[in-house]
Amino acid sequence: MPRCPTSRCSESERCLDLALAAASGEHRLTPEEALALLERADLLELGVAAARMRERLHPEREVTFIIDRNVNYTNVCVSGCRFCAFYRDPEAADAYVLTREELYAKIEETLALQGTAILLQGGLHPDLGIGWYEDLLRSIKERYPIHVHGFGPPEVVHIARVSKIPTREVLARLMRAGLDSLPGGGAEILVDRVRGHVSPKKATSDEWLAVMREAHELGLSTTATMMFGGLETLAERVEHLARIRSVQDAAVAAGRVGFRAFIAWSFQPGNTELEGAVDTGSGSGWQYLRTLAVSRLFLDNVLNIQASWVTQGPKVGQVSLAFGANDMGSTMIEENVVAAAGTRFVMARDDLVRLIRDAGFTPVQRDTLYREVRRF
Repeated sequence: MPRCPTSRCSESERCLDLALAAASGEHRLTPEEALALLERADLLELGVAAARMRERLHPEREVTFIIDRNVNYTNVCVSGCRFCAFYRDPEAADAYVLTREELYAKIEETLALQGTAILLQGGLHPDLGIGWYEDLLRSIKERYPIHVHGFGPPEVVHIARVSKIPTREVLARLMRAGLDSLPGGGAEILVDRVRGHVSPKKATSDEWLAVMREAHELGLSTTATMMFGGLETLAERVEHLARIRSVQDAAVAAGRVGFRAFIAWSFQPGNTELEGAVDTGSGSGWQYLRTLAVSRLFLDNVLNIQASWVTQGPKVGQVSLAFGANDMGSTMIEENVVAAAGTRFVMARDDLVRLIRDAGFTPVQRDTLYREVRRF
């Protein structure tokens, strides 16, 4: 563990010493050290260290973004997560499954806006098995040259249960039908104490991680996420990061890409069962920036860290670029889940380009696999 040069060093100086050593690659943070940074480090000093690490990993002074669309193919979900304002019971009057015509119209609009991908996610529908998903993917790929980033681990686990087949087989069949990459949705906090309170019917932490390991072994590109600011402790927030880092260590050791990016966002309690039950300060802008910076310093094996302007707003999203983020995520042609909780931020491509440029970086449009599409 790095040490300050004097025994009279303050706690703030010790934290800065740790953060800078991690930023330079001279020291790998332990979970205990990451927790100390979350609890006690000076926020601006954390930002300086995280920015240095981003500069080491991305010296080109570019910030990437993608034009894509979140397509929620159904809002029917039997999970009943307490943090979700989007889901509906199967018999609800406003429950839906998108028709193919509705889906195709969304894809065509995305392509017309120079989008390169759709993020295809939905609720855990009790009646949709693997055949339905295979047919869905094939119908998209037969018609459109678009990347399908879809079906997070809880959906994969649910499809496996409905279809009575292993999750590895679900992944392999989805890939053959046209799935191009797997998002990290449904991670929330990868600690079952927390999941037992907020999403007891959803995939467990071990199941989420197992699906990601299988995806990496099959050569499927994935991302990792964390929804924080709910009922977790800071130590549990770090435990989540540690489990992500461990899975990525295995992928890297095997010569695989594994997680291409990590995205953390703050829980939005509006219109959910947890509204009024959580400390709103735990998802504030300063807590978001603190968590973002520590994530950048701790996840030394994940190349890209994405800012969450969708939950924090454009200005905090821009400030995120000084706290370790190198990617601004999506223009979000459509977003329904966060919006259902009462938080709705929208940015056009030109607004995103301006924010990046004003922060001192070159804006670069990318695709889902972080390949350059266009620079501005």
